[in-house]
Amino acid sequence: MKSGKLEKVPTFVSGLDDILEGGLPRNRATLVVGSPGAGKTNLALEFIYHGALKGEPGIFLGFEETAASLRQNAMSFSWDLESLEKANRLFILEGQLDPETMVSGKFSLKPLLSIISHKAKEMGARRLVVDALDVLLQLLDEPFAIRSELHYLNHWLSQQGLTTILTLKPRDGQFRLQDFFYSMADCVVQLDARVLNQVTTRRLRVVKYRGSNFGRNEYPFVITSSGLRTIPITSVELKHKPFDSRFSTGIPRLDRLLDGGIYRASCTLIAGEPGTGKTLLSSTIVREACKRRERAVYVSFEESDRAIINNVRSAGIELEPYVKSGRLHFITAMPEATGAEEHLINLISAVETVAPQVVVIDAISACARMGGTQAAYEYLMRALNLLKERGITILLVNQTSGSKAQLELSGIGISSMIDTVIFLSYVHGEGETNRTIQILKSRGSAHSNQIRECVITDGGIEIIDAYVGEAGVLTGTARKIQEARDKLARLRQESLVRSKEMELARMQAVMEAERKKLEAEIANVSAELQALKMERELELEERNKRRAVREYEMRKSAGNDKKT
Repeated sequence: MKSGKLEKVPTFVSGLDDILEGGLPRNRATLVVGSPGAGKTNLALEFIYHGALKGEPGIFLGFEETAASLRQNAMSFSWDLESLEKANRLFILEGQLDPETMVSGKFSLKPLLSIISHKAKEMGARRLVVDALDVLLQLLDEPFAIRSELHYLNHWLSQQGLTTILTLKPRDGQFRLQDFFYSMADCVVQLDARVLNQVTTRRLRVVKYRGSNFGRNEYPFVITSSGLRTIPITSVELKHKPFDSRFSTGIPRLDRLLDGGIYRASCTLIAGEPGTGKTLLSSTIVREACKRRERAVYVSFEESDRAIINNVRSAGIELEPYVKSGRLHFITAMPEATGAEEHLINLISAVETVAPQVVVIDAISACARMGGTQAAYEYLMRALNLLKERGITILLVNQTSGSKAQLELSGIGISSMIDTVIFLSYVHGEGETNRTIQILKSRGSAHSNQIRECVITDGGIEIIDAYVGEAGVLTGTARKIQEARDKLARLRQESLVRSKEMELARMQAVMEAERKKLEAEIANVSAELQALKMERELELEERNKRRAVREYEMRKSAGNDKKT
């Protein structure tokens, strides 16, 4: 044992050691108190049984049930007590006495405790259970006698060096047994079975633990076919795995709306009114996962597995082959059949057995029938936290009513845990009802915010463009009528454009012809002008020549006159 640190003994009760941060205090007494049917004896018996299997022999002293009853009850959990008894690793001591002996005041715990001391030395016992001591002590008529026996028991336990569990039912009276044991015990665990909204639920709470920290909340627990089990949330630290990759939904158009598909280890909510295709969409995603040779668990609170398989088959989605191959495992149960904690244990047990990559819970709106909204909230929060820590992709299906403006995404108050929301709804018009799909939220993704029409065909879900215009979103026949109108308007405009283009071309041709004619006329006029210019230049040249001749002749004639 490390110095300064309390040594602990594991109870081997699933989840309880996490709450106790390691187990019960070694060589000290622990009190387990609770009303009838809360599970005290089962917890104590599991502590003794698993301890004996793990090399710590134990003694069970019971004042309420016979050894035969204990052995028979243990077999319902597949615990073979007789083999451990034969191997001298377990000893069951019956403490029932004749009521007349107890009333006479002649009873003492010393003989029983003496037997236990000798047996503990013989078999090397490390663990001890004293079950239902209150059944015996309540028949002692003198408070002084009760106090005397309890003080002797306390002294004896401190001398034995055994890790002990004492079970007790709380009782009122002159001398409250639980007050003495609360003070005596180093650790006190309180069990409670309560009925809420006609559903029985069990809770566990550690009231005190000397020298150790522990989970201080109330934790739901169940008694399963293998013993007690609780799933505590004892840490405030979130250990959810980050998103690292995406996978296809099996609907290419939806993958594009999600910017590539659904993130692994994320939580996606598929919400919508009844009949919008929520189960069909979740089944499509599950089928795609199974095609990739991944495993999936489908939890259904509203339909049986056969009903789901047959219903989605009408849309071309076959799940039966994957059920037979073991890749798809269904959990179907009415929400009110058990408490929320039992539903949670069933889910976690399936997860541990199947090791799925995808888990579907359909529909979370039914979880309120487990015992109210708070029970549904606790179930979903614990389930989502545990699944996310394991890196499992979660699909939640939620049945809603009302418009998106009035919609609380989950209806249970868990919206902060949801990473992606796919919203399916109806659009009414032109005497028909059509479905639409929209991505309302997707963390870490540049998703589309546009509304698309969602059509259920023989080949599954098909997503097509919805008409979005001044009149709003149109689907189905209304969309087709508007598209036809748009096409006619487009054809008219195209015709006008072509007519104008032809008119423009004609005008350009006329202009070109006129241009060419004018150019020809200009050329002719230019040629005539050039000819006239040449004629004028020739005439001027001739005139100049004639003038020169006349001037020559005149100069010559004048010279002859001078000679004469």
